Amino acid sequence: MRNWTIRYWNSFSTTGLLIGTLFFAFSLTPTLIPRNYLTQGVLSGCSAAAGYGIGFFLRWLWRYLELPELKARTLSLGKLAAAFACGIVGLIFLWRAAEWQNSIRVVMGLDPLDTAHPLEVGGIALIAFVVIVALARLFKLTLVFISERLRRYVPTRVSYVIGTTLSALLFWSVADGVIFRYALRAADSSFQRLDALMPPETQQPADPGKTGSAGSLVHWQDLGRMGRSYIASGPTAAEIQAVTGRPAKEPIRVYVGLQSAETPQQRARLAFEELKRAGGFERAALVIITPTGTGWVDEQGIDPVEFLHDGDIASVAAQYSYLASWLSLLVEPGYGAEQARALFAEVYGYWRTLPRNKRPKLYLYGLSLGALSSELSNELFEVLGDPYQGALWAGPPFPSRIWNAITADRNPGTPAWLPEFRDGSYVRFTAQKNALAVPGAAWGPLRVVYLQYASDPITFFDPHAFYSEPDWMKAPRGPDVSPDLRWYPVVTFLQLLLDVAMATTSPIGHGHVYAAEHYIDAWLEVTGVGWPAGDVARLKQHFIDARK
Repeated sequence: MRNWTIRYWNSFSTTGLLIGTLFFAFSLTPTLIPRNYLTQGVLSGCSAAAGYGIGFFLRWLWRYLELPELKARTLSLGKLAAAFACGIVGLIFLWRAAEWQNSIRVVMGLDPLDTAHPLEVGGIALIAFVVIVALARLFKLTLVFISERLRRYVPTRVSYVIGTTLSALLFWSVADGVIFRYALRAADSSFQRLDALMPPETQQPADPGKTGSAGSLVHWQDLGRMGRSYIASGPTAAEIQAVTGRPAKEPIRVYVGLQSAETPQQRARLAFEELKRAGGFERAALVIITPTGTGWVDEQGIDPVEFLHDGDIASVAAQYSYLASWLSLLVEPGYGAEQARALFAEVYGYWRTLPRNKRPKLYLYGLSLGALSSELSNELFEVLGDPYQGALWAGPPFPSRIWNAITADRNPGTPAWLPEFRDGSYVRFTAQKNALAVPGAAWGPLRVVYLQYASDPITFFDPHAFYSEPDWMKAPRGPDVSPDLRWYPVVTFLQLLLDVAMATTSPIGHGHVYAAEHYIDAWLEVTGVGWPAGDVARLKQHFIDARK
């Protein structure tokens, strides 16, 4: 046992341990979303393994280049010194972990932590590190096994190239065929069952004018869980009137579920016919909504605009998936855009035939993956002759094409998390604090507003963070971003990946959880509705109180 322990210890690279410890320490620093000890431990273990891998590669490269080697005793002493230094660095950073996590929690209005559970974090990180290193060594054994048998027929270095390629293909096929496919099938099955759930509080509408009612073209059971929830909720005319003090109408909500028809075009056509049946084109405003991946329509985003129009508004949405947005983006990235484009074509194609003085004002809305898909629902040249009135896109995901182009071409001196674009006549950005009143700017015929929080990793994840500092990290930073955030190569990339998975765990008004009161200013600008400042403040307070 003693000999095995010594051999096992000697098998580790000193350079790898040093860089791995640095990466472990860096992983304890804050990024955008607060972490608990479980997620922190897994992140730290993965970061340490990544650092160890880099150090191991550098050591291999040193030997491959046949550079001078240190004596065995010097290496042994160096490894002990490195282990001691690693332990000290790890303890110091673990001790400061709670302080760093609290730097995020404070700016998000959360109670500070008393401890970051350093023992639990260290233990989980060690387990994750050992598992990843064991998998890497299994890969190496596979590579050597294949290469040794090929060496009888081909030169040594060629055998290693072929062995590496075959091993990589073998591991990838196992991961893809067993882990990924099984996990995706399990996720697909669970999300499908969840979508079919019929919570007792969501009752079928009795009003024959509502979607899903006995008089509707869309069957109640086909709406899916998110569709039924959306149709059954929302403000009534009486609730709107109680807040505004003005006469109000019942808002029209139309939704078509994934099970309502087989193809995106058929669902779009069904949604259009249901919208016509419900009288949606006879309202003052009409909103085409692209839901998130699960089919969810965020009521924090749509309720405010229904209040602002005193209920004289209709909205229509069509489900394209029941997977979570990040899974849908991975598995079926173009499907949401296909559905959004089909629905826009149906509604816009009919809307433009109506008399201009009698048709409703037309707007687009999407959150998260819905914002990305809504962006792709039409091309600007298709609507220039008869443009719709505007769009509100909240939390646009980082692959969003239009958002990326505008952010990259922002006016000099404006931050990436709150850019200004040219003269502000076409597109403007806002966050928790209203930033839409651009001095000297006048809106054009088409108004586009992006609502985004500086702490939203869905929006600000950057693949280039692997090797370069993202622009949004540079000063001045957003109001809900930790002042202790620093960029570290590789580690920051891993931290942001975890932040993406945890984006909706932040308190409302931060991260990827958008608050109704922040939508209000955006909708006022997009729709051009004029409300007195006192009434706007009262409406915002109504939504804040409703969450308590």
